[in-house]
Amino acid sequence: MRDRAAVAGVGMTALTRRSGRTELELAVEAARAALADARLKAADVDAVLSYHLNDSAPVVQVARALGVERLGWHNDIAGGGTQAASILGDAAMLVACGVARTVLIYRALNGRSGKRMNTVSTGPQERFTAPYGMAGPVPLFALAARRYLHDTGLGEEHLHAVVAQSRDNAAGNPRALRRDPLSLRDYLAAPYISSPLRAADCCQETDGACALVVRDARLAPGAPRVRAVVRGGGPGCSSMDRSPDVTAIFSAHVAAPLWEAAGMRPPDVDVALLYDAYSWLVPRQLEDFGLVTRDGLGEFLLARRHAAVNPHGGLLSEGYVHGLNNVAQAVRELRAGREAALVTGFGGSYGSAALLVHG
Repeated sequence: MRDRAAVAGVGMTALTRRSGRTELELAVEAARAALADARLKAADVDAVLSYHLNDSAPVVQVARALGVERLGWHNDIAGGGTQAASILGDAAMLVACGVARTVLIYRALNGRSGKRMNTVSTGPQERFTAPYGMAGPVPLFALAARRYLHDTGLGEEHLHAVVAQSRDNAAGNPRALRRDPLSLRDYLAAPYISSPLRAADCCQETDGACALVVRDARLAPGAPRVRAVVRGGGPGCSSMDRSPDVTAIFSAHVAAPLWEAAGMRPPDVDVALLYDAYSWLVPRQLEDFGLVTRDGLGEFLLARRHAAVNPHGGLLSEGYVHGLNNVAQAVRELRAGREAALVTGFGGSYGSAALLVHG
């Protein structure tokens, strides 16, 4: 699958807290922008993929609204952040197998004014955890965060460094919803949502849509290539009742297979688009993917050496389109001259990761 597919187009709507529009309208706007960016028409699309949590517009409706009259392979994939990187793999496999030449991918949601993430079930174990205050994903992952900080010796000042750098990166991004600088004093003065996580440590709830066009690389010379994609997981912070390590997020399981599949090493990456649903996930992923050693994490963060992580502000500061906006930014970075981008998709113990390279 290496380098057989390329990301030829990206498109996004404005990110807001109240769009006043349907998910279908948002999806169609982002898709049209991605097609225009790729210099293609709806008639060129022969496959459509999306992922959702029962909060989006079905692919058949989007294809019809775009004017795709002969729809080939199409799929509404059930899932959230775990799909952000691996949906690239689905598209690349369609291309590599000759099933499609041009694949439209989109994610659209009214994540603030419509269905909000704190109303989403965290799984069957919820009936055991809810009576203890774990209502929704924030308390669940806050518990894992507390253990991770204990194990690594990281503290509030390190979480602040992640958030503050995210804000600094977002300052020059007109799409970003959080662009104001955040001092340590102001960060510490804010109340916890679920210790050790404050509101600034959690990704935003956003209305918006993002779309990508993935093509046979031979039809998109110079476009960023999909080098490798891996999806997987194991026992960890999504299934704490059976976990030997509640801090073991998806990256602990997929990092090694990703490097092997790509034939690359951590030093080859010059920009990382990490799924930053919560601030503590950034150091955990930096460690798991071999970009920083555990012993060096504290100094690395305080020295702000993670400026090349989510240069657009990420989910913490740009906005939340369930991670697909991070993939779009990876494409922009490669177009601007970066050589290799790491992109990740988080869903607790399960997730995905992709490596994109300059075309």
